[in-house]
Amino acid sequence: MNPKLKIAIINVLLTAVAVFLAIMVIKSIKAPIDFGNEKSAREAQVVQHLKDIRDIEVQFKQANNRYTSSFDTLIDFAKNHEIPIVMMVPDPEDTTFTKTINDTLGYVKVIDSLFGKRPNFNINEIGIVPFSNPAAQFEIHDSIIKRGGISVPVFEVKTPFEVYLTGMDEQRVLNAKAELEQLDKYAGMKVGSLEEASTDGNWEKL
Repeated sequence: MNPKLKIAIINVLLTAVAVFLAIMVIKSIKAPIDFGNEKSAREAQVVQHLKDIRDIEVQFKQANNRYTSSFDTLIDFAKNHEIPIVMMVPDPEDTTFTKTINDTLGYVKVIDSLFGKRPNFNINEIGIVPFSNPAAQFEIHDSIIKRGGISVPVFEVKTPFEVYLTGMDEQRVLNAKAELEQLDKYAGMKVGSLEEASTDGNWEKL
């Protein structure tokens, strides 16, 4: 073989190997970034569902002095229960002009009060975990706990990584789960608690 041709072939092969290795390095750097970005994007939608569920649960508790672990009940409540529209006005009998009274202007359905400005909101899908495949419901529970001898209603709604990160890199999902479990934290998204009187989401405690 012509020495010059041989050298040219070797150079081409070395260049191809260098390009391949560069691509592999870029992929190894980019993969965890892409995973993190996709995970965050999915969790943003999951969190929105959890906030919406919490908003309805709070209204349900105000009306019933308890929470519920039934999405059917929450959906029916949101569609049909009405809450007062209240405006605070000065007390006409107060000469100091420091007191106010509540003036009820009318009533509005819970769904309109909470979600009336969201035209694409679908109350019937509130219990479905975004990105779950096949479609799965959030885990929802309510209970009563004792605090200082007083019965306190509590609720908890959650979903694990495996449900809403379906289709993503399984090993990275397992690694993310193990990392949180080592810290004794829930590997997923949740709101409320069955152990304490809290309506916080775990994303708010990060």
